[in-house]
Amino acid sequence: MSSPRDSDVGPEDVPVPPDNSFVVGKITVNGGDGHLWKDWVSPLVAEALGTFTLVFAGTGAIVINHVTGGSVTHVGIGLTFGLAVMALIHTFGPVSGAHMNPAVSIGLWTAGLLHGPAWPASPRRELKLSLYIAAQCAAACLASFVLLTLFAEDLQRVSPDRPDVHLGATLPRGAPFQTFWIELLLTWFLMLAVLQVVTGPADMRPLVGMVIGGVVGLEAIFAGPITGASMNPARSLGPALVSGHWQHLWIYWVACPLGALLAVPCHHLIKRDPVNPPVSFEPD
Repeated sequence: MSSPRDSDVGPEDVPVPPDNSFVVGKITVNGGDGHLWKDWVSPLVAEALGTFTLVFAGTGAIVINHVTGGSVTHVGIGLTFGLAVMALIHTFGPVSGAHMNPAVSIGLWTAGLLHGPAWPASPRRELKLSLYIAAQCAAACLASFVLLTLFAEDLQRVSPDRPDVHLGATLPRGAPFQTFWIELLLTWFLMLAVLQVVTGPADMRPLVGMVIGGVVGLEAIFAGPITGASMNPARSLGPALVSGHWQHLWIYWVACPLGALLAVPCHHLIKRDPVNPPVSFEPD
């Protein structure tokens, strides 16, 4: 007996794997198929690589400025952070969205923009958020450890008592209350800029990295001397973990996500075109 043609097989004849079951190279998510590598592994690797590079370059500029007696300068440090963000957005944006920042991931999740193929509005979004934050934090800690390893002798020469004290840790120069509110406002504006450009017209796509990197650089230059201008809990976690300066870490892990959350209703209040599809950097 001849086998039936594909066109003769109805949907009811095709075996459907149970919800959330893994198959080779794919995962079923609430009835929608998604590639395991494309939708899970690749974005997490991209987030880790992006965050590692950001923390290595940004806090590396602080370390080099310290061991060379100020050759990079404060403005140079701010520009390093801004340029790194700009380059990394266009490098890893098409893969993971290039958040590189738990506060940004939380803000996008709250705004309903942490999604992509096979990531519907479901508990999978919360899982993606958790995995993004874990990848970002692990990469930031690794970057700080690599910096300490590479510059251990230089730091020992310049700061023999505490060679790990200048790893770019975000330490308040004033009262913790002052630092808290400044960091909250810095992250609020950064998140607002992110939301505005990623939901703007499609012709804004080439400017996304420039705008967001410009905001990071601007805020790092003017607020860095007071708060460290973190705007990024992972960026603060790495140097704090390696250097042992934990006493003020809570400020950056509370103020930055809170600022990102407050930016979401402001974005909804002023957004120009509620029906305009977002400029998505998620995987296609």
